[in-house]
Amino acid sequence: MKPSAVILIVIAASSLQMQAQLTFSGNNDRVITVTPPSSTGLEAVYVVRNVSGLTVSYEGAASVKWSKFGTNGAAYAEELSTSQSITPDRADAGYVVEADGRQHYFWIVNHDNHPFAVTSFEVDAESSDCQRTALSFSGDAGKITYYSINGRGETLDRDFEVTYKTLEYDSDANVYRQIDKRESLADIGRTVYVEAPLCDTGFNLSGDRFMKEWNCDVAVETPVMKAYAVSAETSAEQTTRDNDNEQTVTGAALGGSAPCEITFSAAVSDAASFMEWQLSRNSDFDPIDDRYNQTDLNYTFRDQGTTYVRFFAANDDGQCEYYSPAYEVSVGESSLLCPNAFSPESTPGVNDEWKVSYKSIISFECHIFNRWGTEMCSFTDPALGWDGKYKGKYVPAGVYYYVIKARGADGRDYKLSGDINIIKSKSINNSGNYTE
Repeated sequence: MKPSAVILIVIAASSLQMQAQLTFSGNNDRVITVTPPSSTGLEAVYVVRNVSGLTVSYEGAASVKWSKFGTNGAAYAEELSTSQSITPDRADAGYVVEADGRQHYFWIVNHDNHPFAVTSFEVDAESSDCQRTALSFSGDAGKITYYSINGRGETLDRDFEVTYKTLEYDSDANVYRQIDKRESLADIGRTVYVEAPLCDTGFNLSGDRFMKEWNCDVAVETPVMKAYAVSAETSAEQTTRDNDNEQTVTGAALGGSAPCEITFSAAVSDAASFMEWQLSRNSDFDPIDDRYNQTDLNYTFRDQGTTYVRFFAANDDGQCEYYSPAYEVSVGESSLLCPNAFSPESTPGVNDEWKVSYKSIISFECHIFNRWGTEMCSFTDPALGWDGKYKGKYVPAGVYYYVIKARGADGRDYKLSGDINIIKSKSINNSGNYTE
């Protein structure tokens, strides 16, 4: 459509109203239509760049009467004309169009009354904090207020844009990546607050949305600001063991049967210059028992009880800090049980290896002897066992002896000894008992 052409705006009226049409002519700039909340009683809000040479018409009715209202609402409307068209004055105003006995309500905003002009736009360091960056604005960019038919003020969203760079965590790569950030502002006061960026950046202010549609928007940018806000993302992954003779501990997300090996990882934002993992036996981290100045920590928990682990980071002047949520690592009390019989060779896959049943055993030493004191085997891992062989061959059935020295995560010392009966059975009946 050519700029000089008549611009027709059609508003969907309520089910109780006929379709209303306003025609704007005599002005080269496009009229922008905003649909207001139905509670205002208005069918449309029109934003015109200026009223110079502008004519507003209502078509499609045999008789038309125009009235004008302001902040008091439509009940105080003053009659303007009974012609098809009117010439709006400079002031923002509401209009009542009575067409063929039906009333329609509109509001016209003259954008010239609400200029966007920037005198200065800069970072206000004194008003900023670790969560928000304050941007100091001077110029013209106030609210645009229109009024409902009942005289209730409503704010028209001007959708000013503040754009800048920041960081976003990439969980797949476990790193922060730079992204473009956009903040939308309905209007601009003397101070604009945005989320503190996580990387060095300048701030660009542009708008408003009506000026953008007319291709005459204003944009201004601050100098680059050094990032000061700190953020981090952390994770914890426990090394799992699939030992069939290790007793499980239920209910603990991290921890269980000691020793518990856990890798803690942290990805940090650009401003983080000091960082550490903190360990404490108290949930309030008072005192902090251990500190590790690194982003990745591999730690083995050997003591029974709960240990709390969190990540801390700060910027170079220590004004902005980050504390991660605390991880709870719960290590269970120890247990060590020894069987007294097994049946190697004769029942493959069933009771064919002698193993202890254990939990939270952090040191272990086992020696197995025959009746003459010859050592059949020895091992220091409680997950291992004896397959009933000596020098690669199965030993005869009979009684053998074990001696165990171990220590639990709870500080308990174990000194155990006892018999091991090797049974040479040919089959197992349905009850699970061995038969010859």
